[in-house]
Amino acid sequence: MKLRSEKGFTGIDISISVVIIFIFVSIIAALIAQVNSKSREISLKNDATYIAINEIEKVKSNGLEEYVGKSEADGNNVICENEEIENEEGFYKTITVLDYADVEKDEEIEKDIVKKVTVKISYMFRNEEQKVELSTIVSKES
Repeated sequence: MKLRSEKGFTGIDISISVVIIFIFVSIIAALIAQVNSKSREISLKNDATYIAINEIEKVKSNGLEEYVGKSEADGNNVICENEEIENEEGFYKTITVLDYADVEKDEEIEKDIVKKVTVKISYMFRNEEQKVELSTIVSKES
């Protein structure tokens, strides 16, 4: 005569399976959160790069004449610093113009002919400032 029934699951079987399911669900949730965070980071960096390219193109289309003679004693000319970008909330731009003669540190190079323009776009991600910086060389048209 059997006193114990062999049918069904015991409480230990159910609790072990619940723990295993909980571990797998936690791992999957952590992976999904990490993928979403990385996707957001990449999206912000892509937006900042796009903005920087547009700012470089604006500088190129406006021409060098806008920046000739504006250099300070050290050759640096900050056109704008941490200026908020229109229609792009959370992004800030800094545009710096440096005379190419000062970049090369060569006294024989004529000033105000070629300028190095640097555009830095900054934004916040995870409470840290992130930056995208692009540079180009712009020359004076003859």
